[in-house]
Amino acid sequence: MIELHEHGVKYENGRLVRSDDASAKCKTISYGILKAHSVSGGDKLRIKFDAMASHDITYVGIIQSARATGALREFPIPYVLTNCHNSLCAVGGTINEDDHRFGLSACVKYGGEFVPAHESVIHAYMRENYAGCGKMIIGSDSHTRYGALGTLAVGEGGPELVKQLVNMTYDIDMPRIIAVLLKGKPAPGVGPHDAAIALIGSVFKSGFVKNAVLEFIGDGISSLPMEYRNGIDVMTTETACLSSVWETDCLTEEYLALHGRCHEYKKLAPQPGAYYDGAVEIDLSSLEPMIALPFHPSNAFTIGYFNENAADILREVEIYASENLGAKDYHISKKISDGRLHVDQGVIAGCTGGTFDNLCAAADILRGKSTGCGEFSLSAYPASQPAYLQLMRNGVATDLLSAGVTLRTAFCGPCFGAGDVPSDGSLSIRHSTRNFPNREGSKPGSGQFAAVALMDARSIAATAVNGGRLTAATELDVRYNKYEYKYDDAPYRNRVYYGYGKAKPEAELKYGPGIADWPVIPALHDNVLIEVAATISDPVTTTDELIPSGETSSYRSNPYKLAEFTLSRKVPEYVGIAKKIRAAEESRSGGGDVFSGVYGFVTGALGFKPDAERTQIGSAVVSLRPGDGSAREQAASCQRVLGGIANICVDYATKRYRSNLINWGMLPFTYASETFPALNTGDVIYIGNIKKAVENGVSDITGMIIRRDKTTEKLALKLPPLTAEERKIILSGCLINSCGSR
Repeated sequence: MIELHEHGVKYENGRLVRSDDASAKCKTISYGILKAHSVSGGDKLRIKFDAMASHDITYVGIIQSARATGALREFPIPYVLTNCHNSLCAVGGTINEDDHRFGLSACVKYGGEFVPAHESVIHAYMRENYAGCGKMIIGSDSHTRYGALGTLAVGEGGPELVKQLVNMTYDIDMPRIIAVLLKGKPAPGVGPHDAAIALIGSVFKSGFVKNAVLEFIGDGISSLPMEYRNGIDVMTTETACLSSVWETDCLTEEYLALHGRCHEYKKLAPQPGAYYDGAVEIDLSSLEPMIALPFHPSNAFTIGYFNENAADILREVEIYASENLGAKDYHISKKISDGRLHVDQGVIAGCTGGTFDNLCAAADILRGKSTGCGEFSLSAYPASQPAYLQLMRNGVATDLLSAGVTLRTAFCGPCFGAGDVPSDGSLSIRHSTRNFPNREGSKPGSGQFAAVALMDARSIAATAVNGGRLTAATELDVRYNKYEYKYDDAPYRNRVYYGYGKAKPEAELKYGPGIADWPVIPALHDNVLIEVAATISDPVTTTDELIPSGETSSYRSNPYKLAEFTLSRKVPEYVGIAKKIRAAEESRSGGGDVFSGVYGFVTGALGFKPDAERTQIGSAVVSLRPGDGSAREQAASCQRVLGGIANICVDYATKRYRSNLINWGMLPFTYASETFPALNTGDVIYIGNIKKAVENGVSDITGMIIRRDKTTEKLALKLPPLTAEERKIILSGCLINSCGSR
């Protein structure tokens, strides 16, 4: 089904040939796009993007950060603000809608594009209106992927968008480029989520494509409709890759022409002999319907294999939930009866599930049938109002509603726990992006626990036909129709504010009580005293665990209130500990003698009293591999607001999270080796001359662990290479300070 080539290859005559001629990397699609957008020569890329996008749990913080620098005059490139995450106002009173009003006022003042709530999810809108062949787009959402339309798009934390707003660059080394060679044609009933889950399951755990660009090539592409390609492409985020791009063809051209942008098309293909750092070969004809079980999209099985081994596989899920998530009473295996798993809920939604093609295929399965009158329910969220409009015109919406499906408007809530929250003990099957713990909205701390398995819309509809009995779409005899899609942008023309190039500097921003400025953050001092505020032993720590999604969304525009949720589901005591450490730093900076008081044991252990004026105190989170998942900068900024000064780990799960730490002025340490001394909450690390080390680009850092019993131990750390700009940011205390007036 899927074959990995973990070595260099050349692509010649439709075949992959082993090679070590890396000089031919310049013949790839990705290399050409990256170099065309870099303002510097060589493989140290300094990228300027063609457009940007943010949704309503990120754009307020981004605009507030850019304003705090004092360098924002108007948006220098098209900047789209969508309102697809904080669309509900169930928590926090007027807070969410106040954010939307702020966003519109910012688009008026600085010249942006504002897409009101329920009009479109962020990535559907960008595919319809901005993606084009050879372009680059950056978005403050990890699933910023428009590769199937020839756009190399990157999902990053908010500070990377701030850099674009204040005319800085996105700085990276030339990434590895991995070919994804597609062959054959998928069988009827096998959908884009099946292909995506199979790909993720093959590459994620090994880290094979981590921080690489995936370049989709091969004859198999021509067999895939555009929305099928888009559905695979948007899920490449879950492989941990940096970005993706595809060969383009007549179907790409038709899609762009349909959306009134035929001028955005050009043929993209690798040159003969193009070199790739590795490759993934996928025989589309061998793919089967897939299920990604809790609690990660890489926990992948064919539905056929799962149904044959459901009891054993589900026990592993139960053990993980009990040992890692505190869900000792979650007995998902009890849902097996008559040899099949019975699920409680189905959802087809978001940038990956809510496409026109997916909902038409679901309707073909459900037409004339019923989702049943029992506990199982099915809801669907068309990803944009133009798509919804066409589903109404061609009768598909009627078919879905008649079968018992509830149709909603464009909203990303089911992807992060703000919509269709299932009951305690439930299992929901979803064609959405993620199934991390508690992404469906349950709260283990309140005694509630549920979980999500990812499946394609076709198999979800097949399961619905059988009243929730897990069923692969290929088990049913279905005639899949071809539906013409006529794009009508009237819903946008009559509601979207198009302000790019029309900035009105005199316009006032409209604030609400939930919007607060960023606190003043101090510059890095000569020495640091770092107290461990949390230790996490999980193999991977997601951004959802660092700062939860769901109910926290309403507080995204208030750094102080949001920080109260930091690590709340993983290390509930963290916030209190971090605040105590922050209080010690506030005392020190105010002239207090903390090295005779609260940190007197440090003085005793070191044999000297640290210089209080030159020694900064902060907290750290210690983990193994943090940062998988969302691009959200708040995973780092909340630690910073609470006085965080460093992370210490074996490796960072994504480039995005490490960049967020740097942009918020935090030291992104790694252990010098995987054999490291135990660090416990309450341990203190003293590092002298850290400022000079950062200034000089020193990678090997030696600290001293000081425990409460005054025992000490040397700690060898790494500060992997930082660019000159990154060093400046850390030395200044944060991005806002480094390029602004603070």
